[in-house]
Amino acid sequence: MDSLFTPDDSASNEMKSHSGEPLAARMRPHSLSEIAGQKHILAEGKLLRRAIEADRFTSIFYGPPGTGKTTLASVIARSTGSRFESLNGVESNVAEIRAKIEAARTYQTLRDQTTVLFIDEIHRFNKAQQDSLLQTSNAAPCVSSAQQPTIPTFTSTHL
Repeated sequence: MDSLFTPDDSASNEMKSHSGEPLAARMRPHSLSEIAGQKHILAEGKLLRRAIEADRFTSIFYGPPGTGKTTLASVIARSTGSRFESLNGVESNVAEIRAKIEAARTYQTLRDQTTVLFIDEIHRFNKAQQDSLLQTSNAAPCVSSAQQPTIPTFTSTHL
């Protein structure tokens, strides 16, 4: 790079591909090695890292806003070569859940690609939403990751 204001070609291409995204999205880690902290479980050879690299990871993340729950789920999807889809427990309805699961089935069938379905605020799902998710979980076209802002103490009817 010759100057601060004239980026080289590789940096320029990367900036163009992400130029429509907000700054926060562009600054997020894109790989496991870029994630700061949690080295006791994310470092090479550690439990969580091995589970992610073996593509055998399903979880519920919890913690306060801004701690990286969504970012970690998207990095996991990218690390495993999976599609990343997200839903919100407050705004989603049963039709949206079924559409995401059906799309995951299609990608699994046509491209042999799994889908990470990230469900934000999963503790707000009602019984109908939980039932629609449960009906599809037996076929397992996607890996579910969910997040909630507090320790998972809510009672789900089936999950």
